[in-house]
Amino acid sequence: MTDDSGGMGDGDASAILIPLHEARSARLDQPVRFDRRELDLILRLYGRMVAANEWRDYAIDHLTDRAVFSVFRRASEVPLFQIVKDPKLARKQGAFAVIAAGGRILKRGQELGRVLGVFDSKLRVVEA
Repeated sequence: MTDDSGGMGDGDASAILIPLHEARSARLDQPVRFDRRELDLILRLYGRMVAANEWRDYAIDHLTDRAVFSVFRRASEVPLFQIVKDPKLARKQGAFAVIAAGGRILKRGQELGRVLGVFDSKLRVVEA
């Protein structure tokens, strides 16, 4: 009987090879999620809007192709806005988008902070 290990011991973990297609398929099977920084930005905006009495409820969906943060005025209604993270669009139009209740895309981009800027109130001149 011959030993084909070539002098390498059984404790050498650096010699383990993982096929790339297996690693990619394992990563693709996981749902898309908001990371901690992104969720922090979204929840800060949500807190401001709740304090302004505009939003009252939210839902987070982690789907296989995108993550969605939906905002509701009441839990029994359709969402007022959806903040969507779609990694497949990251190199084209941007991974993040804000979508209104009717399906209209209000803003899309690469950076979540800029996309959430659509909710910033604009100053207006008031006639007296």
